[in-house]
Amino acid sequence: MSAFLGPPDADGRIPAQQQTRVAAFLMSAHAAQARQLAAALPATLRQAWQLELHSQYCREMEIVSLLTRATTWVPDPQLMYMIWEWETAWLPKPIEGTADRYSGMLVDMAALGHALHAGIRPAAVLPEGVASMDPFVLTMRRIEFESGRLLQAQIVFLKGPQLAALRKEVAEAVERRHDQVRELWSTMLAGLGVGPE
Repeated sequence: MSAFLGPPDADGRIPAQQQTRVAAFLMSAHAAQARQLAAALPATLRQAWQLELHSQYCREMEIVSLLTRATTWVPDPQLMYMIWEWETAWLPKPIEGTADRYSGMLVDMAALGHALHAGIRPAAVLPEGVASMDPFVLTMRRIEFESGRLLQAQIVFLKGPQLAALRKEVAEAVERRHDQVRELWSTMLAGLGVGPE
């Protein structure tokens, strides 16, 4: 097993089979986050936190769009089963103890976003010698860069005073989502021969 994708081809590109699998996973995760953000958005933006939700939604959609266009796609019969597993994992799991179901959903959504943006580092699995201007490589680096920015918003919300009475439940939701995302990401990479050496 290797710690990185590849080896790159003669032009420094990641093999198309690996691009397809990694992009499908990332698209599933980020599209799920975008769907949850879209469902949480009110029709009219009246408060600062609603504007932040809209901003996060737009960034998630940008990530999905970049992956769609920058990936060299090839048929992968296993994806049909994998995507079903991934999509099931991303389903909302509102936490208990909040004043209403909407607040519980917001906490779970932020926990999932925190896990996606802190737990997945797509540029870290790129090997040396990749073509630095290859669209897939640039997209992996862009996702990692955007993740750092999006993570800050989730931290501010999850540690905010509005959730002070639910610190334990919030911490459990974040930990559960981190474990889930880490396991799915690691399993997907292991299927490509990528993992700890």
